[in-house]
Amino acid sequence: MTGVGSRLGVCGAILATTLLAACGKGSIAEQVQRGELPIESFSAEQIYERGEYELNNNDEEKAAFYFSEVERLYPYSEIAKRSLIMQAFSYHEAKDYENSRAAAQRFIDFYPADDDAAYAQYLLALSYYDQIDDVGRDQGLTFQALQSLRKVIENYPDSGYSKSAKLKFDLAFDHLAGKEMEVGRYYLRRDHFGSAIKRFRVVVEDFQTTTHTPEALHRLVEAYLSLGLDAEAQTAGAILGHNYRSTEWYEDSYKLLTGRGLELEAASDGWLKQVYRQTVQGRWL
Repeated sequence: MTGVGSRLGVCGAILATTLLAACGKGSIAEQVQRGELPIESFSAEQIYERGEYELNNNDEEKAAFYFSEVERLYPYSEIAKRSLIMQAFSYHEAKDYENSRAAAQRFIDFYPADDDAAYAQYLLALSYYDQIDDVGRDQGLTFQALQSLRKVIENYPDSGYSKSAKLKFDLAFDHLAGKEMEVGRYYLRRDHFGSAIKRFRVVVEDFQTTTHTPEALHRLVEAYLSLGLDAEAQTAGAILGHNYRSTEWYEDSYKLLTGRGLELEAASDGWLKQVYRQTVQGRWL
């Protein structure tokens, strides 16, 4: 991305003499805010360089301030375009995700064909992804992260950010499945078997590529056996045995079913039979 690598390079060594002299009275940002130093008196390059200087000194908020001033004072210049993407980056580093997202979206809107548009979309996705919390909380941000990451993958497949976006997409997807599992376990512990089954079914049908599918099938075995629905439990066990035989969940389900004299086979005619035909027999119609 244009300019981002400078954070690891020389720390703003080529600053204007007026900018350096002003530092004796406190930071330029402080003087500007006190009305002692009009930022309009500096060129776009000088303000941009000061932003880089602050960024390299780990003051991302001040850096974002300077980059935003370049955009404000010189809105149609080439350096304003660079400042906008640097502004989004600085805000993200400062964990000001809302402003980072806003700056990134402006870049995408104004410069959709620019080389940095892919990075802007990636930053926008990160503004959601980096806020994904533990599975016990609302997962609205996870959905938004998935949508934004998908845009990176689909709109910029050849960019350097596509691979990372795919990895993060898979992790966020797994996170959503984890939320369904948590709620399902909650219902199962309280003997609300019907509600538990609905949650585990979502994991098996909609999140079958995640790491949570083997446990979801085992929990279905438990829930269906508790309801006396042996055929459904056997079918869940059969799917588990075919696709996840090496897991502890298969071992637990095998003990449960055989302990009741039941075979692990596709014995039901419900939704699990359809899953069995698709995942075991490869029949999708």
